Amino acid sequence: MTGEVRDESIHNPPAGDAPAQSPPVPARSAHTEVLLAEDDEAIASPLARALTREGYGCEVVTTGTAALRRAQDPRFELLVLDLGLPEMDGLEVCRQLRQVRPQLAVLMLTARTDEVDFVVGLDAGADDYVGKPFRLAELLARVRALLRRKVSDVVLEAGDLQLDTRGRRVLVGGRDTTLANREFDLLRFLMERPGQVVSREEILTEVWGSADLRSSKTLDMHVSWLRRKIGDDQPDRTKRIVTVRGVGFRFDPD
Repeated sequence: MTGEVRDESIHNPPAGDAPAQSPPVPARSAHTEVLLAEDDEAIASPLARALTREGYGCEVVTTGTAALRRAQDPRFELLVLDLGLPEMDGLEVCRQLRQVRPQLAVLMLTARTDEVDFVVGLDAGADDYVGKPFRLAELLARVRALLRRKVSDVVLEAGDLQLDTRGRRVLVGGRDTTLANREFDLLRFLMERPGQVVSREEILTEVWGSADLRSSKTLDMHVSWLRRKIGDDQPDRTKRIVTVRGVGFRFDPD
């Protein structure tokens, strides 16, 4: 899908100035592989170069069918997925992919700006989205946030709610509850800070990788979906995720 990558260090560096420096590349014990599904060469090429500079392996595909086929390879940890691919659109790719790789991180690229389209993308299984045109610095921050998942043996518990960080499983009343990756990361972030009020900016920075979304409804939508899935909307259950008006949210373990 036609769009624009806004990055002065690629297109028009000011005369006499050094190119803008990318943030420090985090150390990785193993090569992190990213699959980029984008049919617009003007977007795919600079984005693939930027991902490579950041230290990621990057493979580019240009159709939805190729994206669905290649994304099933377990070596890929992240799929950057254009919504408007030929042969099969990004929404259908995401829906089908979630059936076979539910834990794969998916970052959707879209030229559509209507909030309804963003919600449809998230419902299809995307963990995050970036609207075109975008700045590479913002997109790379989202990539780092999606991949910033530390593996540990910790099981977090609050009453009949359990979150297994290694298995990325959530149990409510002993039953498995399916969460999207972003919902899981949000719940984990809150459960790791029991009783603490965390600001919207802090949540967006740590879970989404950017506080620039603070004026959008992204966080509120995810909190609403999460509350329903863990039973916070049930009148006979203890409310775990509490809204602190004007500040953010608090997770109450008891």
